[in-house]
Amino acid sequence: MKYLPFVLTAVFSLTGCIQFTEYSSTVSSRIPEPTGYTYSTQHKMQAAYHWNVLAHDLSNRINNELIRGDFLNKSIFVKETCGNDNTPCNPQETTQFNEGFRDLLITELVGYGIPTATVSSPESIVVNYKVQVIPYRKNRIRTIRPGVITALTSAIMVLRNAPSELLGITAGLGLDLLNSTYAAKTDFEVIITTSMVFQDKYFFRSSDIYYINAEDFHHYQEHYDKAKTIEIARS
Repeated sequence: MKYLPFVLTAVFSLTGCIQFTEYSSTVSSRIPEPTGYTYSTQHKMQAAYHWNVLAHDLSNRINNELIRGDFLNKSIFVKETCGNDNTPCNPQETTQFNEGFRDLLITELVGYGIPTATVSSPESIVVNYKVQVIPYRKNRIRTIRPGVITALTSAIMVLRNAPSELLGITAGLGLDLLNSTYAAKTDFEVIITTSMVFQDKYFFRSSDIYYINAEDFHHYQEHYDKAKTIEIARS
């Protein structure tokens, strides 16, 4: 109990500082303090298989929209677009992703039994898709999934006196856990936007965001054209 006065003094002092800080922040012209987002995940595209996963998911969503809008008898035409929904790609302008994803999407649509046309007509539902590449020029903060380090530390503490065989198994499980939560940081993202248009009106639109490897940039955009690239610079 002899330390109680010191503890109370520290508490009251801290409370006074907090109140003063809150008061100061209300009367001064401060910018809002930056805060981080809660932990989240985002897929990273690193293989043509990942393009096929997106094509499969999109074809499912497109099929659901056709059922919802009672368009099951309408034919679908998948159109390549380069920057604008109304602007078709010129020769040699399409990218590897543009061509490969179109083929994968058509395959999935046909697999769902959706009438898919080889040429557009006034009565066709047009499916557009385009890609925006986003490069970053600043190192960004990246963290391990919350709880991984705590779990590994707890396991080490609990098993510190365990037999060597059990320690070896635990170490292997720990490495598997770390490997499953790790992906190399990258400075490039892509936004892949897919639209369904009928009689000049959107009735479905979806935007999917992925990380990509910097070395795979040319898969999504042949040339570094700032007119078509969203660039995030240093603040």
